[in-house]
Amino acid sequence: MNDTIPARAGRREWTALAVLALPTLLVSVDVYALLLALPHLSADLGASSTQQLWITDVYGFLIAGFLITMGTLGDRIGRRRLLLVGAAAFGVASVVAAYATSPAMLVAARAALGVAGAILAPSTISLIRTLFRDPRQMGLAIGLWGLCFSVGAVIGPVVGGALLSRFWWGSVFLLGVPVMALLLVVGPVLLPEYRDPNAGKLDLTSVALSLAAVLPAVHGLKELAKTGWRASPVAGIVIGVVFAVLFVRRQRRLEHPLLDLRLFANRSFSTALGAMMFGTLLTGAVMLFITQDLQLVEGLSPLAAGLWMMPAIGANTVSFVVSPILARWFRPAHLIGAGLAVSVSGLVVLTQTDTTSGPTTLATGFALIFLGSGPLVTLSIHLIMASAPPEKAGSAAALNETSGQFGFAFGLAALGSIGTAVYDSRFAPPAQVPAGAADAARGSLADAVVAARDLPPDLAEALLAPAREAFVSGLHLVSALSAAILAVVAVLIVRLLRAVPPTGAPSTGEPSSVDSPHQTDSVDTMVAPAR
Repeated sequence: MNDTIPARAGRREWTALAVLALPTLLVSVDVYALLLALPHLSADLGASSTQQLWITDVYGFLIAGFLITMGTLGDRIGRRRLLLVGAAAFGVASVVAAYATSPAMLVAARAALGVAGAILAPSTISLIRTLFRDPRQMGLAIGLWGLCFSVGAVIGPVVGGALLSRFWWGSVFLLGVPVMALLLVVGPVLLPEYRDPNAGKLDLTSVALSLAAVLPAVHGLKELAKTGWRASPVAGIVIGVVFAVLFVRRQRRLEHPLLDLRLFANRSFSTALGAMMFGTLLTGAVMLFITQDLQLVEGLSPLAAGLWMMPAIGANTVSFVVSPILARWFRPAHLIGAGLAVSVSGLVVLTQTDTTSGPTTLATGFALIFLGSGPLVTLSIHLIMASAPPEKAGSAAALNETSGQFGFAFGLAALGSIGTAVYDSRFAPPAQVPAGAADAARGSLADAVVAARDLPPDLAEALLAPAREAFVSGLHLVSALSAAILAVVAVLIVRLLRAVPPTGAPSTGEPSSVDSPHQTDSVDTMVAPAR
């Protein structure tokens, strides 16, 4: 541990947090802003439908694939060094993407952005673990970091819509360039360096096995969400599972594994990791249903839809800032359980929407979901990072991000398939709608909106009315299932984490199974292992 870091963070450390949080915000914004820019860049570059899929998907694929490698690499070569490399790569790739002259060039730039993004996320959270040695301050720092990530997902459409209304499509990619330049300038001054001197060499075979496990599985889950249950995506998931088994077996044999599986022996770590995955799985997929409802059912523009999501940002801000402060007096299990109860109530509110109620009910339900998610996100990340030895902080951060990626992909596949099935079973266009338009609208509400553009106003409305009703029925079922599952998750979390004390309370438990003789940081007292 760098001895120059004070026991309690001062102005320098909080300024460093701002420098670390901004790239996180921009990485999150980048994903959602691109969705708005896609029609514009596709028309300009002449991208085919397949190329459009690669432009949108390659970024997420490579982030998911390289998270474990990059988190562990930071532990080995230095977290600050790797973060600066990632910032430089992200900035250069953003410029290349903004001025791409062909679909292939843009796909390559997006791939580079994905690898750079896989560096930024675990590097920032592991450096927060290094910067903030006081448990209570670290909890608040993680809350602010998580807030930036969450807010970026919501304001992405707003920022993207504002840019595209005045500039060309490449402007959405240039958002991150000044932020990455700032990080490169002030990072060496404000950020401490940390690496594990006993980490050993990077095992390239393990890197290859991790990529072979993650990439096919994530691709298969995304394809299931888009096309339903077919042989190809299922085969991808199976291939990923097979390589995951091989990866785990190799890690058990290595003296210096790419991923230290002993981290999972700590119940607080494993429970918090699982909680994050399920939280992302359920609320992430529902968020996409909400954005579609605002635009396709309520008929709002992307910018207006983003503005209706602002109450959720306000609720999220309060929740992410207040949760770590409350955790100084209340046990994490109780706060997370109470927060999830609020999120469940928000999901129940979503079951009360209809095609004529307007966006108020949707915005209310979404705000409640985000209000309740603060304790889950901030305290789970806190537990994950506090349960890991300092020299394994990069690996722990990477596992946190990887679980989120899988949770989001699996949520889209599972809940998206349920929503699609409900839409297919409930959609019944009236007889006066031309057969061609009716058949084209059977895939999804988005397809129905496209098909309605070529019809006279009365027939268009006749087609869209049952399509919207079918979509809302799917939203109701997905919300109800998510509420039920999230309630079960809340009960399990309360039970499994009941022995974890409030943040900063003295630990009375026995040492964690992953403790290291090098683990002398005061953060070690943050978690008492559950019995």
